[in-house]
Amino acid sequence: MIRKERITTIAENGSAPDAAVSLYVGEVMHARLKPFTHRFVYRVFSLLVDLDRLEEADRRSVLFGIDRAALVSFHQKDHTDRKGESLRARADRLFLDAGLPERPSRVLLLAYPRILGYVFNPISVYFAYDDTDALNAVIYAVRNTFGEQHTYVARVEPGELTSAGLRQTRTKIFHVSPFIDMGARYRFRLLPPGEIVRLRIHETEGDQPLLSATFAGERNDLTTRSLARILLRIPLMTWKVIAGIHYEALKLWWKGARFHKSPPPGKPVSFRDEATVLTAANEGERTWGVRT
Repeated sequence: MIRKERITTIAENGSAPDAAVSLYVGEVMHARLKPFTHRFVYRVFSLLVDLDRLEEADRRSVLFGIDRAALVSFHQKDHTDRKGESLRARADRLFLDAGLPERPSRVLLLAYPRILGYVFNPISVYFAYDDTDALNAVIYAVRNTFGEQHTYVARVEPGELTSAGLRQTRTKIFHVSPFIDMGARYRFRLLPPGEIVRLRIHETEGDQPLLSATFAGERNDLTTRSLARILLRIPLMTWKVIAGIHYEALKLWWKGARFHKSPPPGKPVSFRDEATVLTAANEGERTWGVRT
């Protein structure tokens, strides 16, 4: 058996979990590389939720709930932008508008849960699989602390998915940090969820590395016992995430980081690189042959 920390390929990592909901426990790392170095690491855990099996996920633990109050909970409205639309329906709409030829057989969402009713997700990642369990599209849903969000919808194009994982690139068109200007490039590197999950985002300006952000987590079954153990090890995680963001921003400001004024909000969704978006006039024109 390969030790989890030594897993480097999709084959070693195995397929996505069969469970309706799983836990991925690990570390987030941020490293600012210019004009000075600034690095921090903290422990976190994420949920991996099957968007077709929310009722089943809701029964996993007395500590956990779906769309209801619980010590740890997951709420679809934290991720949707249309009242009354299910999260699976929203994902289907975005994948359809991105030109995916068939409705995904399975969509999994990697995101932080609410803890004591509060959550802030800097990034949530959706994984779309076809009926052969092949990964064929990803959504990177990014939020900032100003209450805004942008959704990068990315089909898996030829050559992007290799034995080492998924490599995709997008131009930054959404203001996230007041200390980083627009026009940078995101280089996404993913080892899709299996025994572990890894997400790396390398941000560059021109040809120069600017920022590296990673999440690496190991899969755990979501049970009352495992959830209680994690909550004791990482208490009030989501509250610490938002507090940590502001604390690290204060340290960047103290070090002399240049402040960039927030630009006017742009389009909420992009489907291709270089800020190409689907206009409202085109919405609803596409359809899959069969939608279930």
